[in-house]
Amino acid sequence: MHNYHGKKIAVAMSGGVDSSTVAALLKEQGAEVVGINMKLFERPGEVPGTKGDAELVADYLGIPFHQVHFEEEFARLIMEEFRSRYFGGETPNPCVRCNKYVKFGLLLEKARELGADYLATGHYVRNVAGEDGLWHLKKAAFLAKDQSYFLYTLTQEQLSRVVFPLGEVESKDEVRRRAAAYGLPVAQKSDSQEICFIPNDDYVAFLEKEPERLSGPGEIVHLSGAVLGRHSGTHRYTIGQRRGLGIAWKEPLYVVGIDPQKNRVTVGEVEGLFAPGLRVAELNWIVPPEGDEVRAACKIRYRQHPFDCVVTLLPGGEGEVRFAEPQKSVTPGQSVVFYRDDEVLGGGLITGAL
Repeated sequence: MHNYHGKKIAVAMSGGVDSSTVAALLKEQGAEVVGINMKLFERPGEVPGTKGDAELVADYLGIPFHQVHFEEEFARLIMEEFRSRYFGGETPNPCVRCNKYVKFGLLLEKARELGADYLATGHYVRNVAGEDGLWHLKKAAFLAKDQSYFLYTLTQEQLSRVVFPLGEVESKDEVRRRAAAYGLPVAQKSDSQEICFIPNDDYVAFLEKEPERLSGPGEIVHLSGAVLGRHSGTHRYTIGQRRGLGIAWKEPLYVVGIDPQKNRVTVGEVEGLFAPGLRVAELNWIVPPEGDEVRAACKIRYRQHPFDCVVTLLPGGEGEVRFAEPQKSVTPGQSVVFYRDDEVLGGGLITGAL
């Protein structure tokens, strides 16, 4: 692990075991550690004025603690974007956008204001300074927790100012062992899995808090054009979905298309889910490509093994990606991320299948 002795480092502290262990590790190394916690929204059952786990850990470690209020920005940049993309027929990934605009945008700027040399987070990913003068984002040593897929939007400038101390740890058990050895009160706290601002991971209930934006009932149509049934809102569906269609059919049916303009959900057999490639927008390259064609491996969802592809670059940060073999459930709103071995080259937003 790189040694940050004497450096001032702001640690993004959520109150979980990962970021708390990062703060303790860096303090042990002799860094001047400052805890920084983002207030993004009101959590159910939160009691105003009581200390959260992040502040309790900071108190335990004897480090300064700052809470920054990003409620308005988070509501506008993340929650509203999530709603509008869902109502537009897409399936967004708010964690990618939050990393881009909030954690490594607003929060990194706040760390600078506090005089910090670096911002450290509890992400499982590695940040390596190359002999070519570039920073390289690589998968975590502990692949089961690797979060590189969510960080393809980072720039060279951002990478030069961020630290990922958990990138080299071999297991979650090792993190918990270290946390317990430091005596951290959150050593056995369970991990959070779901989208942070959606209670119980029930995104439909979250979206239906704004009934005036709902599409209402519409047709469920087979790829052949036959009307098979009715849906109760396009926002309830995502590409590849099989459950909850309420249609009796001779073969299993899957959602293969969502058209909010026509208020229509299209279904088909499993072969209708496969596509030879995709269209991508908002491309970001951590390592600048040479030429207008890039051969790489790519992932179109987080829990997926990378597969070979060719990216053709188009004007305006757009591109076409062709797969070596057809892939299932290309989903607009999700991200395609490009890899070479264990390194993230870049990625972008999926706009549709080819």
